[in-house]
Amino acid sequence: MSEAQRSIVSGDRRRTCAEVHERSARAAAGFRALGAGVGDAVAILMRNSIEFLEATHALGRIGAYAVPLNWHLAPEEVAYVLEDCGAKALVAHADLLPLVPGRLLGSLALIVVDVPAEVAAAYPAADQAPAPARALRWEDWLAAQAPLGEATLPDARESIIYTSGTTGRPKGVVRAPATPAQRAALSRMRAETYRLDEGIRLLVPAPMYHAAPNVFAQRGLEVAQTTVILPRFDPEDFLRRIEAERIDTVVAVPTMFIRLLRLPEEVRARHDLSSLRSVLHAAAPCPPQVKRAMIDWLGPILHEWYGTTETSAVTRCDSHEWLARPGTVGRAIPGARVEILDEAGRRLPANTPGEIFMILEFMPDFTYRGRPEDRAAAGRDGMITGGDIGCLDEDGYLFVCDRKKDMVISGGVNIYPAEIEAAMIGLDGIEDCAVIGVPDAEYGEALHALVVARDGIAEDAIRRFLAGRLARFKIPRSFEFRASLPRDDVGKLLKRRLREDVLARRGETATPAGRGPA
Repeated sequence: MSEAQRSIVSGDRRRTCAEVHERSARAAAGFRALGAGVGDAVAILMRNSIEFLEATHALGRIGAYAVPLNWHLAPEEVAYVLEDCGAKALVAHADLLPLVPGRLLGSLALIVVDVPAEVAAAYPAADQAPAPARALRWEDWLAAQAPLGEATLPDARESIIYTSGTTGRPKGVVRAPATPAQRAALSRMRAETYRLDEGIRLLVPAPMYHAAPNVFAQRGLEVAQTTVILPRFDPEDFLRRIEAERIDTVVAVPTMFIRLLRLPEEVRARHDLSSLRSVLHAAAPCPPQVKRAMIDWLGPILHEWYGTTETSAVTRCDSHEWLARPGTVGRAIPGARVEILDEAGRRLPANTPGEIFMILEFMPDFTYRGRPEDRAAAGRDGMITGGDIGCLDEDGYLFVCDRKKDMVISGGVNIYPAEIEAAMIGLDGIEDCAVIGVPDAEYGEALHALVVARDGIAEDAIRRFLAGRLARFKIPRSFEFRASLPRDDVGKLLKRRLREDVLARRGETATPAGRGPA
């Protein structure tokens, strides 16, 4: 299929991939004229839009790194990433300029993109801020460039994705250029694991500053007949887009499933979803009852993978495998190694929880931007850990228990809050929940639950519901009802922020894990 037959869609705008590539060739020439070259970084502060893809593709043509910025960050956090990556320039939607501290607006090469109508409609409170007089305007800047005649460089870089920073300052994952053999292996993996086959009709509803949506959208430029990017996830608009564009492949996250399942049945039934062939998800744990409900609704077309920004996907699991082993995230894909190790680095037997270490052998190696010592300390025996606790069963299927840092040790017993959260969300009326450990004089740590619920859900009802599903020691000691819980755009619960807030309200400080009595 030719580039002229492929298209990128955002709102009511539709561009052929040939047009996108021609515009990215102009942008590539413009970035080169601004001094960006092989190995340099250019930051992108934009919501999902066609221009986001054009800028990213342009930087690949000159061997530079695109650095997508999370636009939920505070100005000083944005400044940290811009300075940490050594950005040569910044491409930004006009309404996001207030996120950039003035000291950087005056020193960075700045290209301002007018906010497209579909983005403005999705974020109606956003105003297009006045840009500095020295700023370049995206469309005028493109029009002034002669398209760069070179094809994509063989050593084109992937975007530098900054980790979430839930354990401290975010780190930029800088990937080495792939060799031809690695590119071929990655292409096969993305077709088999991500279902990114030639001619698909793809929908990307999550922000492209995250690793998976970024990869899916970029890959869509190469293989998809149509790639639809949503500026913002809205459950009914999501269903409308699937029907209107005859979408067959979707990448999503579990919080989207929860919001979709909350739609009235008559609303869900109103949309023809018969074109769907693959609904892929990762990024956060999916409560078993939510996944089962999605399979009941859409059929056995859900596919899950597990990995990290550093490793890419290392396991995959289709619906049939999951129904046979509820809760699994699958087995290692070809070329991947997954092991469960104890604190001393010893391999643990089947069904014994420990820290998950993994590697995808053909994934180009990485470092953390400016932090070689962190990269050196990132793993064991060539493998990397994302800080998750899990186990492998006798057949090699991986089950993820929880984040290591979120595990609660109460009376010497390891408790995984994710298991409790998955059970609790099954109670009708609970909209969201989180379980954390708080200091306890007797047990070291005690379980504290935070709940977002409809009126009428009381603590006693939650306790009774959990009593039939969990061991007594896993039922939270205390409950707190809130209007909302902090989550990022892919549904990850921001537990560090939540824990700090809870402890501050209680006038306490965190208890190091393991301090409870044996």
